[in-house]
Amino acid sequence: MVAVVWASAPVHADEEHGMTPGGTSGAPGVVVVTGVSRYLGAHVAARLAADPRIERVVGLDAADPSPELAPLLDQVERVRADVASVGTVIDELGADSVVHLALVTAPDQQHGGRAAMKEQNVIGTMQLLAACQRAPRLRRLVVRSSTAAYGASFRDPAVFTEETEPHAVPRGGFARDILDIEGYVRGFRRRRPDVTATVLRFAPFIGSTADTTLTRYFAQRVVPTVLGRDPRLQFLHIEDALEVLHRSVTEEHGGTYNVAGPGVLALSQAIRRSGRVAVPVLEPGLSGAAGIARTLGFGRYGLDQVDLFVHGRVVDTTRLTTEYGFTPRSTAVAFDDFISGHTDRTVVRAEQLAAAEQAILDRIRQVRTAVANPSGAATTGE
Repeated sequence: MVAVVWASAPVHADEEHGMTPGGTSGAPGVVVVTGVSRYLGAHVAARLAADPRIERVVGLDAADPSPELAPLLDQVERVRADVASVGTVIDELGADSVVHLALVTAPDQQHGGRAAMKEQNVIGTMQLLAACQRAPRLRRLVVRSSTAAYGASFRDPAVFTEETEPHAVPRGGFARDILDIEGYVRGFRRRRPDVTATVLRFAPFIGSTADTTLTRYFAQRVVPTVLGRDPRLQFLHIEDALEVLHRSVTEEHGGTYNVAGPGVLALSQAIRRSGRVAVPVLEPGLSGAAGIARTLGFGRYGLDQVDLFVHGRVVDTTRLTTEYGFTPRSTAVAFDDFISGHTDRTVVRAEQLAAAEQAILDRIRQVRTAVANPSGAATTGE
């Protein structure tokens, strides 16, 4: 697909040659942000466009932003482009900074499922990095990653540092994509040592305005948990994620950073704080409980979240606070802000709880039957 400019902000006269006053003075001149049709990308682009140190912000996405997000992008030049044309776009813009946020965190069965997710995350990032490698004016690259890169297993350390390697390849598709993406970034660093490349491993986002798989999980009236497990969790307030991304563009912070709120919450604490009802299920039944939760209108989650709810994950953020001079609000404070935006405390009726428990028990029986009779077991998607 040929890139098409579908909205634009004012253009400076000297941008025709790829140079701006900001670029010549050392501040970011042309900043390209991918994924501006979604919440994170739109808000990052808007914050950068409002920064007087930055001359021009260009939002790159194959999809239109929602009506709620479109007003944020009034001062952002927007370009519609898919992965096949991203190289041409970055080269023509003469970008000196690229912020890559166009990642899909969960498969959407209505839009290609897992195959489309991997195409966007892995192939899309590979195309973007190839374009960045050919961009002579590029000085800074910021890539969204996730603490899912560490995986989740019973052999994990109590706290992950940036040097910790996963013990095994994660089961979830998003975590596997993150490992591929970070591998491509390492290759890019070797080929373009002149570019400051920043990888931000974000903990799960939360906050009063956040709408993610995780926030939908905690917003359920009945929350499935794993029997006998009470994992430790960390969250990151979405506003703090925006601040770290902004600083990554306007300051020099090459390297890989864990980004999370200090402190932890046990899953049981989080559920109590949110005023919900926990329904413990056997571990083999939790994946099945995801489908039941969708049927009952409780939300949607996959293997990445299931493993997180079984084993938990806590990361060390010393490198972030030392080198950025910024400490995100704590996990507990971020979660309380999420609660303030989800004040529905509707009481779960006894018959609703009984129906949910029975549906989960029925699914557990189906799983046990499938294990006992593997030849007749039906396969299910992620």
